[in-house]
Amino acid sequence: MSDVRIDRVRFTADGLVPAVIQQHDTREVLMLGWMDAEALRRTLTEGRVTFWSRSRQEYWRKGDTSGHAQFVKDARLDCDGDTLLIEVDQVGAACHTGDRTCFDADALHPVIGAR
Repeated sequence: MSDVRIDRVRFTADGLVPAVIQQHDTREVLMLGWMDAEALRRTLTEGRVTFWSRSRQEYWRKGDTSGHAQFVKDARLDCDGDTLLIEVDQVGAACHTGDRTCFDADALHPVIGAR
């Protein structure tokens, strides 16, 4: 059965779409993962974030082995239909390194633009 929410997504040629994962209350960006249509369907219907692992070629749900789960609070599609924003309540670390977010490690120190 077709789901109009998923039908609106513009997946890559590999059948994937990037999903930015954000803490719902602080707006902290936690990580980026990849979803295919089935992973997105599971995320939208089960209340937990499911990804497609490109390296292992299998579905995985954040927290099933680590206990660091992501509970869905909202999900949005960007204006082009090619990127997801999934707002979650993150329990524990989001990054596989054990850090709260995958974006803590390597600041690039850009020149800050002036207006």
